[in-house]
Amino acid sequence: MYILGISAFFHDSAACLLKDDVIVAAAQEERFTRKKNDERFPASAVRYCLQEGGIGLNEVDYLVFYEKPFLKFERLIETYLSFAPKGFLAFMKSMPLWLKEKLFLKKKLLQELKKADESLDIQNINLLFSTHHLSHAASAFYPSPFDSAVILTADGVGEWTTTSVSFGEGNSIKFHKEIEFPHSIGLLYSAFTYYLGFKVNCDEYKVMGLAPYGEPIFVDLIFKHLVNLKLDGSFRLNLKYFSYCTGLTMTGSAFEQLFGNPRREPSASLTRFHMDVARSIQTVTERIMLMITYSLFREFQVSNLCLAGGVALNCVANSKILQQSGFKNIWIPPAAGDAGGALGAAYAVYYDYLENSRHVTLPEDKMQNALLGPSLQDNDIKTELVNQKVKFEELTEDNYYNAVADEIAKGKVVGYFRGRMEFGPRALGSRSILADPRDHRMQSILNQKIKFRESFRPFAPAILEEHASSYFDIVDKTPYMLLVADVASAIRFPPENQAVYGFDLLKQARSTIPAVTHVDFSARVQTVGQYSHPDFYNLINAFYKITGCPLVINTSFNRMDEPIVNSVSEALACFRQTGMDVLVIGSFLIRKEMDFDD
Repeated sequence: MYILGISAFFHDSAACLLKDDVIVAAAQEERFTRKKNDERFPASAVRYCLQEGGIGLNEVDYLVFYEKPFLKFERLIETYLSFAPKGFLAFMKSMPLWLKEKLFLKKKLLQELKKADESLDIQNINLLFSTHHLSHAASAFYPSPFDSAVILTADGVGEWTTTSVSFGEGNSIKFHKEIEFPHSIGLLYSAFTYYLGFKVNCDEYKVMGLAPYGEPIFVDLIFKHLVNLKLDGSFRLNLKYFSYCTGLTMTGSAFEQLFGNPRREPSASLTRFHMDVARSIQTVTERIMLMITYSLFREFQVSNLCLAGGVALNCVANSKILQQSGFKNIWIPPAAGDAGGALGAAYAVYYDYLENSRHVTLPEDKMQNALLGPSLQDNDIKTELVNQKVKFEELTEDNYYNAVADEIAKGKVVGYFRGRMEFGPRALGSRSILADPRDHRMQSILNQKIKFRESFRPFAPAILEEHASSYFDIVDKTPYMLLVADVASAIRFPPENQAVYGFDLLKQARSTIPAVTHVDFSARVQTVGQYSHPDFYNLINAFYKITGCPLVINTSFNRMDEPIVNSVSEALACFRQTGMDVLVIGSFLIRKEMDFDD
């Protein structure tokens, strides 16, 4: 049985193909169109999934969209009526698109699917619609390694729901409670993202990265004026300070008066004030998520928790939940945001709608390490390199990993493009830029000369799974880079000296792997398993044998505000337009000095 899941028309559209309960392929549309967070119908992603499965749309048993457009339209109308006459301009701006396309989404989906596969017989198609938070919950539970779990989803807003609690057991998910729009953790965080001069629904992770530079001096102010948090984790926002219900912005004059400063212009410098605001909203978000999950642990008394929705990409909050909520195990899908809704909707059809049995194979999940996207064959890569007159060295199987690891050990920045592309926002070792974490210059080199982005942004370590606890205070595997951990305090000193040396231990750790240690001595860790991701494991292991260091810097293969590369020409363009030293694509190694043939 084939099921095709689709998410589109709001943020980061994607497609996913299941064959029974096995993920055949999943990809975001942005990787094909080169438009960051492309929200349009994922025609290219659909075609890729079908190609990977070797089928046409007529062979797909069920097509499913990740949410219900009529419920969203209902929210839009009711919100306008609740606040009228405020919000008239925002309402009128949204109406043409709704009346032309979104309200008649079934017709538009069928038209777009017909374009993707002209042989499609639309009379015999089984088209279903999930709900937004069911799609999130299904993406979190059904691929997880758990037989049963509490499921918490939190984002900006779906149809009405912004936060939901459900329980997954076997092949079913039952919802227990929810919080509805306009009260939303995701929209609260996005409001501060907007106030700090970053892009909403795009740059929230920048706020998280900026937070450790500040102090949480506005936490009490936020809880006093903006958020009413109850002991069970439920909350309400004071809408007096927010504009998203009635305007085209997230905050207005009341918000600015409360904090005593106007909204930062995107091109303006970041000051101590902005850092303190970022730290404060990050702390507030952590407290809300902890209050919710602590309450859920006491209520359900189970060990497993699944998280999804855009808020679940906040890896600092995720780590606090793991450490303090009471849940022993948490699992978060690599595509926790709206792109993952395509996957969740497909699984919801297979398990909930069709009632197929579900089997868990501990300890692995069903995500195949998120390596679900397109790959390129060496013959095709070589042909394009020759056509573009690029000089290259063809590596053999015997010397491949040593050759690449040696370049990293020599201080070179390496673009690494091999195997299937990752599904989700993180590069996990297939479309990555790699460098030496021991080099204290690397953070500034990568930010300024490679990524062309803000200097405060940290970089993640990818570490051999068996060495993770020696370098970081972490006990669980984190293959999808969705947990943060402190640098291990005992990395250089014996246990009996820890009480004496205290803070100096962290300074020593930072001097050992400074390029991946954030200003608060934390790191967003990716653990790499020998069997779950053998290619990346073998590369890091080769680096370990050369240097004695079992980790590398891993950041996505792209420049700021661009999608991750997905072709030879895109990889070459990024390589040539940045300060990258070496490009490894498939079995071919290219150095800057040998790039062009005469």
